[in-house]
Amino acid sequence: MNKQQLFAELEKLGLRPGRGLGQNFLLDQNLLDSIVRSADVRSGETILEVGPGFGVLTRGLLAAGAEVYAIEYDHRLAAYLRREFAGAPLHLLEADACRVELSTFLPPGPFRMVSNLPYAISSVLIARLLELPERPRGMLFLLQKEMGQRLAAAPGGSAYGALTVRTQLFYHVRLLRTVPPEVFYPPPEVDSALVGFELREESCEPEIARRLPGVVKTVFAQRRKQLGKVLGNNYGKERALAALAVLGIPPETRPERLSVEQFRQLTGELFK
Repeated sequence: MNKQQLFAELEKLGLRPGRGLGQNFLLDQNLLDSIVRSADVRSGETILEVGPGFGVLTRGLLAAGAEVYAIEYDHRLAAYLRREFAGAPLHLLEADACRVELSTFLPPGPFRMVSNLPYAISSVLIARLLELPERPRGMLFLLQKEMGQRLAAAPGGSAYGALTVRTQLFYHVRLLRTVPPEVFYPPPEVDSALVGFELREESCEPEIARRLPGVVKTVFAQRRKQLGKVLGNNYGKERALAALAVLGIPPETRPERLSVEQFRQLTGELFK
């Protein structure tokens, strides 16, 4: 879909792209083709797409043989998709993706996600995906570049935070390419990035997975403070210092200095 075709469809639907809904429609066919190639879709594979919009990415996923399960919030776009893809293996749900119970929408078995995610919901949606009993075995997202950098960040920098640790506990995260604003309509005010997520082969203990989000949220909410003080105030001084001592972590360490593995170990020690 080129810009002229997009404008025509927007006019038919009486739709003005909403910033609040993160409606930035992708127009670059070369980029779309690249995303589908990077996704490496297998015939018959279940792919979840959030925010399909006018279905430009959906079309490529279907052509590659995917069984696409899509969630679209805007009722006008949902109606368009039903007409446009009638008879195709597209399963469409008109809903807020952040509130959908995916286990009842998706078929049993493994799935992956490929989406041009609306900026407004990306952090909330990714956090929800991390809480699933059966997480996507891989994800490929177009995200705000700053969000992509945050998710892929290494320890020590300002981008490294609670969501970084939670995500990297389960996924290898890579920034694959930067995407300029001009490939969207309306163009966002910032660069985007194509970000890949590969599920780690090593599993995380269920108790650690349950407890770790609370630990990292607590320490990163006060990231300028020393770990010994923050953990002591929230989990008891003796308990916190003992856990840090076992791992050889000085109490004056700041949270952004700990690796994902150290956070995993620390959570285990705190809740022995």
